[in-house]
Amino acid sequence: MPAKTRTFSTRLAAVPQQPGVYIHRDADGKVLYIGKSAALRNRLRSYFGSKKNLDAKTFELVSRIDDFEYIVTESEQEALLLENSLIKEHRPKYNIRLKDDKTYPYIKVDLAEEFPRVYITRRTAADGARYFGPFASAGSVRKTLDLLKRLFPYRSCTKVITGTDDRPCLEYHIKRCVAPCTGYASKIDYAEVIGQVVLFLEGNTREVVSGLESAMREASDSLEFERAGALRDRLKAIERVYEGQKVVGMGREDLDVISAAYGGEEAWVEIFFVRHGNLVGRDHFIMTGTRDEPGEEILARFFEQFYSSASHVPRRILIPEKIRRGEVIGKWLESRRDGPVEIAIPQRGPKRRLVKMVSDNAIQGLEQLKLKWISDTTRMETAMSELQEELSLPRLPHRIECYDVSHIQGTNTVASMAVFQDGKPLTSDYRRFKIKSHDRNDDFASMREVLTRRFKRLKNAREGGDEKASFAATPDLVLIDGGKGQLTQAVEVMLFLGLQDISLASIAKREEEIFLPDAAEPVIMPRNSQALFLLQRARDEAHRFAITFHRNLRGKASVRSALDSVPGIGPKRRRTLIRTFGSVKGIREATEEQIAAAPGMTAKVARQIKDHL
Repeated sequence: MPAKTRTFSTRLAAVPQQPGVYIHRDADGKVLYIGKSAALRNRLRSYFGSKKNLDAKTFELVSRIDDFEYIVTESEQEALLLENSLIKEHRPKYNIRLKDDKTYPYIKVDLAEEFPRVYITRRTAADGARYFGPFASAGSVRKTLDLLKRLFPYRSCTKVITGTDDRPCLEYHIKRCVAPCTGYASKIDYAEVIGQVVLFLEGNTREVVSGLESAMREASDSLEFERAGALRDRLKAIERVYEGQKVVGMGREDLDVISAAYGGEEAWVEIFFVRHGNLVGRDHFIMTGTRDEPGEEILARFFEQFYSSASHVPRRILIPEKIRRGEVIGKWLESRRDGPVEIAIPQRGPKRRLVKMVSDNAIQGLEQLKLKWISDTTRMETAMSELQEELSLPRLPHRIECYDVSHIQGTNTVASMAVFQDGKPLTSDYRRFKIKSHDRNDDFASMREVLTRRFKRLKNAREGGDEKASFAATPDLVLIDGGKGQLTQAVEVMLFLGLQDISLASIAKREEEIFLPDAAEPVIMPRNSQALFLLQRARDEAHRFAITFHRNLRGKASVRSALDSVPGIGPKRRRTLIRTFGSVKGIREATEEQIAAAPGMTAKVARQIKDHL
């Protein structure tokens, strides 16, 4: 029996089988992890039983637990709320949590004021005001406020409004305020402006447009042409924004669309807000402590933490994959909304396309986050120094070359060489290879061929041959995407070519193990190691570059195979068709007359093409 289980066995037996929250602490009393469960005793026992099935993160957590405590609740939903509150208070190291979640800002429309203002706040209260958010950053709020100020002439000053000022400020003259301070706008007039702001923030743009159209017609009928002109200008500005907000196929639905991209210690969560069928906003949030956690758990944690303070819960939330505790979270959201909430995974149609768009944005966001990390010179120097020490390299790895092989069931096998110079991608030196020596599903043979071709050219350059700079440069580290088997191929190639001065390593994706020649055990770097991040980035770049090349070849092959079977279609006509219609799909959708009208085509050939495609 493990020591901790022995120590805690009596206490664990006394833990009730009820819903609640548990807290793990270290020897100094610091909170390590806060969790919840529908059955506290079972969950707590799972930490102190066999360690065989624990992932690396949980194994590390358990090794540091010195004590635990728990709080019994009436239900799972109550446990969810309490857990989220405690995580915000203690910010435990091993919990997945929103980064800097205590300081997320909101837009506040203070309806308790006689002439309400619209401004940023970081606290919400039951004070009769309307709150919109949370936003990911003050920058996100300011962008929204800038748009609101261009569209709606509410006041931005903090002065007491008496309506007796002698003259208005500059904002009135540039049509950014209706100047209630001078009495140019009554309390009712100003309330209309604020009402439009609230409707716009709710996503009810159509109602705003409809109200402005009515007001403009009334002003025109009353011969108030200056006011009618101002309303017209505001209406045009809102309509321009409204056109950009439309989401095709969404009807008048209220939706939040959420997706995430995962990258080790952090995950990027992207969220699009659709109100009344309009895309009224988007934002992103960074989740920390995500190492070794599955996507369904990270998304569940985002739901719990974001919607605990969100100003609005929509009728439907779209996601790309299921989340853990979905039923419990759904019931909790319904209690927050005071109405039904559906968490859906669309399989087809415009909703599926919208989820994919959000997912693509999340991937791009995470990529930019990584690039921002890479652009930090100090971090890169630290990463290279750590890498030299961890892998016992003879010199600082200024130039790292990473190799990857890509194919589907042995077809169109290709390989890539990605190059990092001083920790940053050197895209001018990237190279790609078509495998020529075989057409089998043999990654080892493919890697052997690629490395032989590349390093023969390095050897030739060293012997005085004329080679391109990318092949004449000597790498400080050659990184292979794969395990021990792939590394063995690299070692054999270097021995065959007599290149003994090049350091080799391979990285296995499942556990991020680093294998070295003549080392019995792999190197396991800390998951937050900057050196590991640099290797992962190089590996991911080589993989991306290989996949892109493979897709291009597959696409060309599919075009050739589709058109090659058509009688009378040779290389010249094939190029003409693709140039004219863009793709095989475009040719399929074209009429016989359109195909016949293409350069070099006839009605007979057009008929044959349509029959075959």
